[in-house]
Amino acid sequence: MKQENADSNERKFEIEDKLQKEINKLKIIKENVNRSNQITNGMVNILSSFEHRLAKLEETILPVYNETGNLQRTQQNIEKTLVSLEVVIGYYSLAEEVDSTIRAGPSPASLDEYILVMNRVRQALNYFEKNNPSSVELENVSSCFNIGVEILCREFKEILLKHSRSIPPITLLDMVATDDEVSGDDVSVSSAGGIGETASSELATICNWLLAQGNNTILDVYCRARSDAMLKSIKHLVDQARSNSGHHSPNMRPKFKHDTTGRSASKRVKAVLEKKANKMLLKASQTLENSTGLTLGGRKTAGMHLEAREDMLDEQEMDSYLMCVIAVQKLMSIERNQMANIVPAAHHNKVFQSIVQDSIDLIVHDGESIATRAKRCIGRHEFGSILVILAILKNLQALKPDFEKTVEGCDYSAGKGLEEVVESLRGDPTGSGLPKDGTVAEITSNILVLVSHLSDHKETLATVLCKPPYSGGQPGQALAIYIKKVLSQLNCTLMSKSEAYSEPGVKAIFRLNNCHHVLKALQRSSLLALVSTCEPDCHQTYLDMINQHKKAYQLR
Repeated sequence: MKQENADSNERKFEIEDKLQKEINKLKIIKENVNRSNQITNGMVNILSSFEHRLAKLEETILPVYNETGNLQRTQQNIEKTLVSLEVVIGYYSLAEEVDSTIRAGPSPASLDEYILVMNRVRQALNYFEKNNPSSVELENVSSCFNIGVEILCREFKEILLKHSRSIPPITLLDMVATDDEVSGDDVSVSSAGGIGETASSELATICNWLLAQGNNTILDVYCRARSDAMLKSIKHLVDQARSNSGHHSPNMRPKFKHDTTGRSASKRVKAVLEKKANKMLLKASQTLENSTGLTLGGRKTAGMHLEAREDMLDEQEMDSYLMCVIAVQKLMSIERNQMANIVPAAHHNKVFQSIVQDSIDLIVHDGESIATRAKRCIGRHEFGSILVILAILKNLQALKPDFEKTVEGCDYSAGKGLEEVVESLRGDPTGSGLPKDGTVAEITSNILVLVSHLSDHKETLATVLCKPPYSGGQPGQALAIYIKKVLSQLNCTLMSKSEAYSEPGVKAIFRLNNCHHVLKALQRSSLLALVSTCEPDCHQTYLDMINQHKKAYQLR
């Protein structure tokens, strides 16, 4: 019992001890809280006092700050006014100050400085026009500005004309020739009529400044100078080619002056043209012999009427024309590249069209002249000229993407010429050109020469014969339909001509000889298979006509 009381007293003592410790800790915490509250109240008082002082400071300083800002802005405005006033005062004496500089004109080394002076005059002119339009100073500045513009225009024209020379035929030939001995790889910019880098930079500077002032006449000056140089280059090449060709009409006499360079160009042109012409003439002769049994010779030409000789077209003239077309294309490329360095992009299309128009018109005119002469030949049943037209078209089609207008100028005449072959057969006078012994007629041989060459121009004919009844099929089918139409009209013409024979036997033998000759020529040239694609009975039809004419001859 005593032991239990002792334990109970001991636990009570421990509890009271812990309680006393907790009471002491609580007192310490309360003391700390009180001190913290005192410190907090002190900080609040200090901050409140600081805020109050800042408010008083702001009330005192803000008016001073605002006044200082106003004074600074006033000072800046005064400085700007003084600068503007100084500039304006300078406007009143500017005309007299820069008059000698402007009248002296720019030099290559001082062009930029000259432009800067002109800009100052432009600013003065704008000021007086806006603020004092009735002043004497406006007249002085305006006169000074106009003189400067006139001098810049003159300078532009002088530089441009100095570097816008026509290209000699020998150089153009170097650019267009494809022969190994005539290479255009080494043609320089200056010899090709181009404008050097320094001159282009000067022209571009002047052109851009004048355009910015609204002076668009500078573009007309550029167009005229470059157009004249390009046209002269083409005319010299045309005259040189004509002077070396075998064809001279009364209106086509060579005008090119033969100096040392001219003689060199003459030899070069002649060599290239003769080489190409000989190749084409050899091919034409072989084709003619294989298809008709005839040979090319000069007997007919020797006895031909002067007008007929003038209208004849040959491969050499074809090469001359194509050479000029390609030369125009080359020059167009040069002009487009040159223009990009001088004229702003916004004016490119209009300027380029003006530059090349005269040269294109010349080529189109020559093409129309060739087509007109071919038409007269067709009217006399001389169909060799239409082959030259087709050969020209075949080459022009390769240039069509870059030379659309030239090709369109020639396509129409050629297509019309092909139709006139048929019309010339239909309108051939009865009894004209009949051999007395009933052998093959000249018109038959001429037509066979024509159709034997047409197979080389399937793709070209597909473009030329682009209207019904030829259109809608493959290139070969268009040619087959055309040849069928020509042969059908030829047969009708021969039948009509044969009625002029008084002897039935001669009439029959004439029809027999011509039908047999046409059939054999078609077989030798492989055209019979081509025509059979649109007329399967073509071969049998000719055999039936031959048998019919044989019987008529036997029953005479």
